[in-house]
Amino acid sequence: MADCVSKVELTVSCSNLLDKDVGSKSDPLCVLLQKSGDKWTELGRTERLKNTSSPTFSQHLRLDYHFETVQNLKFGIYDIDNSTSDLGDDDYLGGAELTLGQIVSSKTVTRPLQLKKDKPAGKGTITVTAEEIKDNRAIVLELEAKKLDNKDTFGKSDPFLEIFKQGDGGKWQLVHRTEVVQNNLSPSWKKFTVPLQTFCSCDLEKPLKVDCSDHDKDGSHDLIGSFTTKASELLKAASGSPVEFDCINPEKQKKKKSYKNSGVVSVKSCKLVTQYTFLDFVMGGCQVNFTVGIDFTGSNGDPRSPNSLHFMSPNGLNQYLTALWSVGQVVQDYDTDKLFPAFGFGAKLPPDFQAAHHEFALNFNPGNPYCQGIQGIVDAYRAVLPQIKLSGPTNFSPIINHVASIAAAAAQAPTASQYFVLLILTDGEITDLDQTRDAIVRASRLPLSIIIVGVGPADFKAMELLDGDDGVLRSTVGEAVSRDIVQFVPFRDFKDAPMAALAQSVLAEVPKQLVSYFKMRGLEPQKQQPAPKS
Repeated sequence: MADCVSKVELTVSCSNLLDKDVGSKSDPLCVLLQKSGDKWTELGRTERLKNTSSPTFSQHLRLDYHFETVQNLKFGIYDIDNSTSDLGDDDYLGGAELTLGQIVSSKTVTRPLQLKKDKPAGKGTITVTAEEIKDNRAIVLELEAKKLDNKDTFGKSDPFLEIFKQGDGGKWQLVHRTEVVQNNLSPSWKKFTVPLQTFCSCDLEKPLKVDCSDHDKDGSHDLIGSFTTKASELLKAASGSPVEFDCINPEKQKKKKSYKNSGVVSVKSCKLVTQYTFLDFVMGGCQVNFTVGIDFTGSNGDPRSPNSLHFMSPNGLNQYLTALWSVGQVVQDYDTDKLFPAFGFGAKLPPDFQAAHHEFALNFNPGNPYCQGIQGIVDAYRAVLPQIKLSGPTNFSPIINHVASIAAAAAQAPTASQYFVLLILTDGEITDLDQTRDAIVRASRLPLSIIIVGVGPADFKAMELLDGDDGVLRSTVGEAVSRDIVQFVPFRDFKDAPMAALAQSVLAEVPKQLVSYFKMRGLEPQKQQPAPKS
């Protein structure tokens, strides 16, 4: 029987958090994890908010709700003090364990934060609100303002907007926060997209409130003014009608009889669009093409030695093959011909064993590097291992550039028909980090995702830099990635977990990366072909 699945969106806020920073408040972020067996797997995280002990996160967390399954969730609140995605070196402010059923049945749940089970954090609460997602539309908005009040003694206001929808009991619930425009009384904010469910619960007549505030570094933002509206009014801009709102400051309005406004906010553009899902694209015929790159550098150790990462255990496996099996078995279902190119790098090849090769066909057939299914890759790996000499250095850019060139050719098609996933299995530090950064920035404009699984005990700091979840990865000339395409996971975190847990973690971001690419290109899913008649 098929699972009864609904999509649920969670909104998170906290109050009275611990202060871990000297001279300022914490910079909190919330991470959501779900229990799978004995392992916790990350499902998503909110944005980081600076200098606040009572954050309301505008980034909402989405997941599937299965009525017939107990879904154990953990919400962790961290004080973020660096730009890496690794939370291991950030201060843990506390968390709460809940089941999704508890949240859904109550709609809103508030719990005290705990540092560990039955060990209270001593300070702070978390509130989680659930809402079912019933609509795949989104609202795209572009807003600007003119002649805002100046709230700063030196310079001009640094304005930003917060949009709220009216929830149960008339309470205002944050749905979006814009970026801050520095030192400008007539700002234009970047165009943004919010799911219609998030924005107004799919009710175009639901009351909305917009606050315009002056951003202060200490978190004590000054309200410039507010106005109320509804989505149907904002959408009048789609037909070319001017849509403007007086920004009203209640305190100034009380004091001044001649008070008119504290500036005007206007809608530059507003429209409804359809937000397509990963399934929409796959069921429309988009092929997910899987390529594997395996690290054969000398740091892995002699494959004949039991201490080597390439050493075959009595059951015929090692960390490389276990990672390949767990990830490959999921991805291969989305590729109809089951032919996967597989490459090695960092080894010297027969017959001369001269220079190290940084991209060679695993089956020794450069004209046809395709293997039949995941079993074919495993067979090619086992066959090639005794024939090569492990060498170095560890260069990633050749294989990334190779797959990117194929993805670039496929990207010429005006349809959402091809997407590529490159799985790199490696044991250590990258030698060509600068060239790899440049290759990833270029590849972020192509239909390509890169998964890196780190095997062995090495320090993987460079890998974490490449996994730019917060968008900080830049090329050597300062160009930022167009979108996040890299997911890094150390195999050691899953050594004793079920194989499915590793696959779930490393593949978690691929669906949204695929959707983000086709959205960036403005491509819709291909029309589904009708099923053939029997």
